[in-house]
Amino acid sequence: MRTRTRAAVVGLSLTGTLLLAAAGATGHGSPHLPVSRQVLCANGAVQDCGPIQWEPQSVEGPQGFPQRGPADGTICSGGNSRFAQLDDPRGGTWPATAVTPGERYTFSWRLTAPHATEDFRYYLTKPGYDPARPLTRSALETRPFLTVPFGGARPGTTVTHTGTLPSGRTGKQLIVGVWTIADTENAFYACSDVRFPG
Repeated sequence: MRTRTRAAVVGLSLTGTLLLAAAGATGHGSPHLPVSRQVLCANGAVQDCGPIQWEPQSVEGPQGFPQRGPADGTICSGGNSRFAQLDDPRGGTWPATAVTPGERYTFSWRLTAPHATEDFRYYLTKPGYDPARPLTRSALETRPFLTVPFGGARPGTTVTHTGTLPSGRTGKQLIVGVWTIADTENAFYACSDVRFPG
């Protein structure tokens, strides 16, 4: 009995340490619905992620996407070489959230440092997107399918947006969420793999 109790205490201590390490890391926010690559790394669903596993909220890069911002092939990491594992397509094996074309969907971000915000934008890959290749602008629709303006206001620590997913998509696709900050030159980037029927 004493051995089992000791094992449970050790297990809880390790879990608490991991949670505190993740919560105490510097950073700002990441999407949890649909689950983003950085969150999959942080919760252990995907291995060999490098430093992003401790800083899922820190994928910050230059704003102005898609005209400016991270270079092609580095969009998912926000152009941050420390988080290059997010740009690796892993042969198209990233876990994907099941979604339905034309359906209303609620997107959710958890923010650790809410900033004055210009907007949140969501981009979807085009039909024919190849999930086994690094993401480029040519694979994305040029206009976001959902834009949520904030006019400089600060969001809360949990932010949700409901919008309609584009129709005419089948199979595995990628949603790029961009949180543009109003009082800096940066934005936060996140790639969420999704799977449409068919």
